[in-house]
Order: sequence, then C-alpha cells, then structure tokens
Amino acid sequence: MDQLDAIDDAVAAAAFRRLVRHLRHRTDAQNVDLMGLAGFCRNCLGDWIAEAGQMDKNAAREVVYGMPQAEWKARHQGEATPEQLARMAESMKKNAPA
Repeated sequence: MDQLDAIDDAVAAAAFRRLVRHLRHRTDAQNVDLMGLAGFCRNCLGDWIAEAGQMDKNAAREVVYGMPQAEWKARHQGEATPEQLARMAESMKKNAPA
C-alpha cells in the first residue's frame, strides 16, 4: 500500500489547501517555470480538481488562482522566454506514461 493512501482525508485536504494558498502568494513562480521544473502548474491543479469533483474546468481553476484565470494572467504572468518553453517541453516528456 502506498503511504499516501493512508493519510487521513482531512489532513490531505489541509495540505492541499496550504499548497494552493502558497501558490497564490508566490505569484513570482510562473506556471511555465513550474511546468519546466515539476511538470505541473496551477492549471493542472485546477484541472485535477475539476476531474475529481466533476466541475467546470474554469471554475476549478478559479479556485486555485483565487480569481478568474484571465485576471491572474493579466496581473502576474509575463511572456515566456524560449528557454522557459524549452524546459517545459522537456519536462512534459517525463509526464508521458511509458
């Protein structure tokens, strides 16, 4: 059994909320950089919420961003550099199932 499955749902939910709030605070951590390093970003978290909760993708992303995604992008997201995009593309290859 994976130890992750043994974590109480309330504890897991609290940790997830802390992660989301941390990402809301760290607007300097661009999605493209998160994707380049870890292969997931705020959009992914929103999409996972949507899938798990059978809710609208845009509504789920708003939960993660704390505002509509377009508003967050206008306030905080810069233009991705070619280097950031290349790191993201390389990282995304690692996400594909073998």
